[in-house]
Amino acid sequence: MSPVPEIHIFSDPQDLASKAADLFLSSAEQAIATSNRFLAVLSGGATPKTLYSILTSPSYAGRLDWSKVQFLFGDERCVPPSHPDSNFAMANEALFTPLNISPTQIHRMRGEDQPETAAAQYEDTLRRLTATAPGQWPVLDLVLLGMGSDGHTASLFPGTASLHEQIRWVVPSLAPQGTRSRLTLTLGVINHATVILFLVTGLNKSHIVQQVLERQPTDPVRYPAELIRPERGRLLWYLDRTAASELSVSAKDEPSR
Repeated sequence: MSPVPEIHIFSDPQDLASKAADLFLSSAEQAIATSNRFLAVLSGGATPKTLYSILTSPSYAGRLDWSKVQFLFGDERCVPPSHPDSNFAMANEALFTPLNISPTQIHRMRGEDQPETAAAQYEDTLRRLTATAPGQWPVLDLVLLGMGSDGHTASLFPGTASLHEQIRWVVPSLAPQGTRSRLTLTLGVINHATVILFLVTGLNKSHIVQQVLERQPTDPVRYPAELIRPERGRLLWYLDRTAASELSVSAKDEPSR
């Protein structure tokens, strides 16, 4: 049985990002104490960018041995790494460069390559990095996720074949708009992570948040975000008040920390 989601509601996106930075550091400290490294899967988007800027601030940057962090990506647009739409480009500017992260610690999806080739290469990278036994899924320490107004997460979109993949770790995917060609981790990889953290802000997400978090076990699956059901790890949803505005009173009573 999947763990119950931990719902935390914050006053605004800045407060949410600050608490996410605290969780990032605590997850890193625990992973480093256990295995001498931290495997962090990054996400694109405005809220993660704010999180990255907090992590590079003087009050946070000095609290972690960044040389023990290995950075991965949950998805990527099929564009060159310098493209404005690239998740890597954003993380590089907002996080890697300010912290002077070694290139050997950064494992990007090669959006400039053919999608099938890039997906296979990234799966090989994950296999080498995690030394996962054949037939097993990798265990990543922290996966950051967002959610679109259509309920997609990473680049797992409604009605796409990527939602049904049960073997491959990384697959090409198609977005309904914007940069359509994408690469994404599959559900098996995400759902075996130790900590999965959704960062969701904005009134335009409130209806989908309510549908995903208050679905009943017998309800049909309508949104990819509903399929994030960790095998054993923690599942946390960090919401600002507008994104949480349609949740029931009982859900809103969940304490933030």
